[in-house]
Amino acid sequence: MKKNKNDKNNNHVSETEFQKIANKVSVIAIIANVILSLFKLIAGVVAHSSAMISDAVHSASDVFSTIVVIIGISFASKESDKEHPYGHERLECVAAMILAMVLFVTGFGIGISALKGIITGEYNTMMVPGSLALVAAIVSIVTKEALYWYTRFYAKKIDSSALMADAWHHRSDALSSIGALIGIGGAMMGFPIMDLLASFVIFLFIIKAAYDIFKDAIDKMVDHACDEEFEQSIYDFVIKNEEVICIDLLQTRMFGNKIYVDIEIALDGAYTLQKAHDIAENIHSDIENNFPKVKHIMVHVNPAVK
Repeated sequence: MKKNKNDKNNNHVSETEFQKIANKVSVIAIIANVILSLFKLIAGVVAHSSAMISDAVHSASDVFSTIVVIIGISFASKESDKEHPYGHERLECVAAMILAMVLFVTGFGIGISALKGIITGEYNTMMVPGSLALVAAIVSIVTKEALYWYTRFYAKKIDSSALMADAWHHRSDALSSIGALIGIGGAMMGFPIMDLLASFVIFLFIIKAAYDIFKDAIDKMVDHACDEEFEQSIYDFVIKNEEVICIDLLQTRMFGNKIYVDIEIALDGAYTLQKAHDIAENIHSDIENNFPKVKHIMVHVNPAVK
């Protein structure tokens, strides 16, 4: 029975297109984040807003994280070789984990700074933020939300977890900018503590995003089983074959962004070895053709118990 599927037929897009799309999206994100982080930093300093300065740091971290994504995708898209016969897809998960840790460290620094300012009463001596900080927050929300949808679209198109993690990084930045907008507005209305509270809310958003990205990457690194819905779809697909009497075992595991399937089917024990082999081979091919994310399939045949 055939065990491995040709890697070149495994992706929704070719490796060359995969790399090209990922690089294009990443370069656009880097350029946008460099410009945006500089604008927010200048606005935060000029308009005396700690929330906007924190938000600028968050945007600056996006530049580094996107570079990590480019490197991770570059290694993950390499073809199988003698030393790595199952491919390099898990390196994308490594990139996502590094991204999560960068997010966590960035968020932790912002949170500690904001909490210290709140506890020590630093907000009482802070200058009221200027209107430029409000403008910067609005520009940031629009820009980062646009980057989120843009990156998410291509992450789904090429099925890239690292690119999807970067998309959520953009979304967390957009959410933190909303917090900054509220905080800056509150400080301008006579509640200076709101600026620091906004920084703390930004910290919570960043930590939540880091946790989600890290958990998803870990699940794909430790051969986590697929969800019940996917396994049921495989089961229903195979059991429709008239030759299959029952399914004795069905196991799945995630390998980076791809899926491995082990299945044991029960056939009539009177069948010749050749016929049983042909049926298993057909099932293998049918799964390949109908479930593009499945990279490796093992079909084992058992004689049906009478």
